[in-house]
Amino acid sequence: MIRKLISLSLTALISSSVFAGGYRISMQGNKQLAMGHTGVAVINNSAETLFFNPAGAVYLKDKFSFSAGATVLIADTKFQNAVYGWENETRNVGTPFYFYGNYQATDWLSIGLAVYSPYGSAVDWDRDWQGSHLVNSIDLKAIYFQPTVAVKVSKHFSFGGGPIFVNGGVTFDRNVSRSMTDENGNRTDVNIKAKGVTAWGWTAGYMVNIDDHLRLGMNYRSKIIMKANDGTASFNDVPAFGAAMFKDGKIKAEMPLPAELTVGASYQWNKWLFAFDYNRAFWRVYDALTIDFVDNPAIGKSVNLRNYKDSSTYRFGVQYQATDALSLRAGWYYDESPVQPGYFAPETPRNDSRAYTGGLTYKFKNGIGIDLSFSYLHFSDTNSSYDYYMEDGNYVSFGGTYKSAVTSAGLGISYSF
Repeated sequence: MIRKLISLSLTALISSSVFAGGYRISMQGNKQLAMGHTGVAVINNSAETLFFNPAGAVYLKDKFSFSAGATVLIADTKFQNAVYGWENETRNVGTPFYFYGNYQATDWLSIGLAVYSPYGSAVDWDRDWQGSHLVNSIDLKAIYFQPTVAVKVSKHFSFGGGPIFVNGGVTFDRNVSRSMTDENGNRTDVNIKAKGVTAWGWTAGYMVNIDDHLRLGMNYRSKIIMKANDGTASFNDVPAFGAAMFKDGKIKAEMPLPAELTVGASYQWNKWLFAFDYNRAFWRVYDALTIDFVDNPAIGKSVNLRNYKDSSTYRFGVQYQATDALSLRAGWYYDESPVQPGYFAPETPRNDSRAYTGGLTYKFKNGIGIDLSFSYLHFSDTNSSYDYYMEDGNYVSFGGTYKSAVTSAGLGISYSF
């Protein structure tokens, strides 16, 4: 039981690059978010290309380009089990941010830095709710640092990339079982903390300009192994008979972030720009999560099945240059969940989703641009369960109907000279 308990806690650190499967937030640039988060084959004269495809940075017009912004997102999830009459809901607020800076060293070489927070969400259910043996609350934060270099081979072809350094942490709380309490009737729970978790990866991409209208792009991000070597587990309201097993102590874990590949195209026609991206996240690498309870030999190591599948995202975007100063944008994308039947847990209550996005940029004569975006992400209702929680030597299923949606509004500032 306790092995299943804590092993779910660090799951958020390895959530996929699609919001449908976890806590990865597709909001790494207000310009591109407004266009359905397309960008692998889009220049848009913005340093946001450092995230979407670093190969595009060498085509930026100005010697220095900067872009920074943040988004406020509100995530709502409702849970219901009609058989037992269970109902619960949670509303959580996140504020992902980004900063990009690019220096055009020569007409064929550019150097840039991308800093962004693709993990910054939380889920906070009511204390001791019906699914508290799986999760009470989880709060995840991570920051990515990505220096990049781009090289222009010719006006038709460029490539670029660089290393990725990740620093993050997670706090997780859940009850140790469906019924355990201390002598005063308080539910026994465990709180997991892992701070300063670091890892390295890399990204690389290329861009092909077929002609003045059609552009193709590809970007690859490597698998990243997150190593939590100094995580801690603390137990609260432990009954006397459980004191010997449920001891505060250290934990270790290794968790894979899947590789992902994005390919796409954009087409410029008069004042219109059209874009399409296809993203594939190789989630199959996440077949199990292993936790080592260093200071609890009675628990030892636990191996917990996840059995995720590879998943795809399809993105479409359009931009209209209304005036020299004003750009209008809209987009849509469909995001598949990597979670297979029987593995749907309330710490990642996300199913397949459809997103509707829009926004604009107004650029002033001094080179400063204001970027606005909004999005509405609707998850398909799902009647799903997690079937691998073990109690008293048997697997216990927990499930019901989940309804989820995320609404966001973003503000960004861009400047080039």
